[in-house]
Amino acid sequence: MSSDDFKGTLDSKPYTWQEKKGEVRITWKGKIVTVLRKESAIKFLERISVASDEEAQLIMAKATGNFKRGNERRSS
Repeated sequence: MSSDDFKGTLDSKPYTWQEKKGEVRITWKGKIVTVLRKESAIKFLERISVASDEEAQLIMAKATGNFKRGNERRSS
């Protein structure tokens, strides 16, 4: 589990991505949630190419903008 994934939601690897026609489509549990184009797609591909599976899940979660809302609590 990543230190950023407090609830362990990325352990099941819910995110996938696909490059198609110059776009990067990020899906969550089979549904397209984000389409990256131009510069953001290039930056995403650069980061994802050197990432481990766990890091890739976190990168995709952050790219959707729907991962961290600020109300997560750290377990102590």
